[in-house]
Amino acid sequence: MNELPPLARRRFLKGLTLGATGVALNPLLQRMALAADGQPAAPRFLFVVEGNGLPPLQVHPAGIPFVERAQRDKVAIHALRELTLPPALQPVAAFRDRLAIIQGLSGRMCGGGHSSDHGALGAYHANNGRHIQAATIDATLGQAFPGIFPSVTLGIASNPDEAVIFNCSADAPGRSLPTICQPHLAYARMFGSVAEGGARASFAAKRNLLDHLRGDVARVRQRLGGVDREKLDAYLSAYETLGGQSTRLVESRDRLKKSAPVASDKFMSTVETDRLDAHFELATAAMIGGLTNVATIASGVGFPYFNVTFTGLGIEQGKHPIGHDLYNTDSRAGWERSEKIRRFHFELIARFMTRLQTIPEGNGTMLDNTVVVYLSDAAETHHSRCFEWPMVVLGNVNARLRTDGRYVVLPDYGKPGHRTINTVYNTLLHAAGKPRDDFGKPDPNLDKTMHRGPLSELLV
Repeated sequence: MNELPPLARRRFLKGLTLGATGVALNPLLQRMALAADGQPAAPRFLFVVEGNGLPPLQVHPAGIPFVERAQRDKVAIHALRELTLPPALQPVAAFRDRLAIIQGLSGRMCGGGHSSDHGALGAYHANNGRHIQAATIDATLGQAFPGIFPSVTLGIASNPDEAVIFNCSADAPGRSLPTICQPHLAYARMFGSVAEGGARASFAAKRNLLDHLRGDVARVRQRLGGVDREKLDAYLSAYETLGGQSTRLVESRDRLKKSAPVASDKFMSTVETDRLDAHFELATAAMIGGLTNVATIASGVGFPYFNVTFTGLGIEQGKHPIGHDLYNTDSRAGWERSEKIRRFHFELIARFMTRLQTIPEGNGTMLDNTVVVYLSDAAETHHSRCFEWPMVVLGNVNARLRTDGRYVVLPDYGKPGHRTINTVYNTLLHAAGKPRDDFGKPDPNLDKTMHRGPLSELLV
């Protein structure tokens, strides 16, 4: 079909509806109509929170010396194009021009220990989930830019039988949001509602949904121009990935020893790497379809959920003993295992970003309007004190963030120029067009300028 004139195309898209799969596909059509009207899509955010601490050295690039925290007296910014990314971040090397690594933030008000649970995204002391003081940043952004689901939290826990836990996100004081740990349950919750009959609440809804999607998309795409057909096809392909009884393993599985677990459908698998892989696919499809604009992947977050054993990576030691081994100066085994697990997370992040980069949106792609924030719930190490909280930010919300390939090192705790994790969350809200200068709770031992306002090294 010939392309419609702009005004006619806008009217057509606004009036277009689908049949049985309207709940799933109408958000996409609405987003296409906004683009035709010249209106920007809502910004998207993926938070990836990994339990058990993030040693600053594991996100330190090669090519410059690592400066210990106590010796940091002023802000230093280095261009990553002149440096080599650390092993854990190598999977996102193709996106280094959208990358910022931030060292030296603190979060002492969160308490520390094995986990800051909700405090990691809330910037307050949650006391193992017993004192949720406010909405976390993911829920706050989700409330500002709601899809069918304001935000979605998916994750894995040390016990593979856990179905739903409350460990990371909150949408109001005293109200934790569920983290769905079983991918097939997450699928049923997000996508099963558009299937028919008894399939609504079961994993079998996949096939019913896909059958309807194909029929509806086939009917609608005949009436669309080339650009809009491409968007619909890209969207459907995301569901096709979910729909297959996938036995595809993550890339690292091919390199494992013969003792590695037998592959199974990753949506029903008890293997932690398969489940994490499936959760990333669910988050990707949900964002592509407009079901949500904010997703959180909680990988072993919170006590007692953090002691995950990554058998899918050929590691037989749980993350709790690995965390203790980080302090072992006589062996690098714990460090190397921790780094391998972290690299796996960035492989999944890279796949998420690559997928969104293929989806047209406005004058660019979905990736142009998407941000990924990676951090640990335990700040700098296994027994955290939260004096230092490394973060990795990918994506720039249509050039509103300074994620132009930079390595930012902030002054030590309490020194002039020091900043807290609050400022990163303030920055995200500013970049999203919802400016706020006081997210979370302050550290009473610091000057208020250290936790208020956005981080100038990150916000354009």
